[in-house]
Amino acid sequence: MNKSICQKIIDVYNHKIAIKGENVGLSFYAFFANKNDDPKLLMEVAEWWISKHQLDHFEKAIKIKEMVITEMDKA
Repeated sequence: MNKSICQKIIDVYNHKIAIKGENVGLSFYAFFANKNDDPKLLMEVAEWWISKHQLDHFEKAIKIKEMVITEMDKA
């Protein structure tokens, strides 16, 4: 995933964790608008989430945040 979407994911998750606590669960839709305005990016994240990591629809935000940070460190 590109650094821009990785940073957006981290920002959204930081916000949700601050509001709801570290046990909050989110899906990859959490960082997209309620309309399909960037299908290519949506598919890129879905591929990373579903195919590459075989994650459930909802996962703990803290887990995904750590995975995305690791992804950014690789790039």
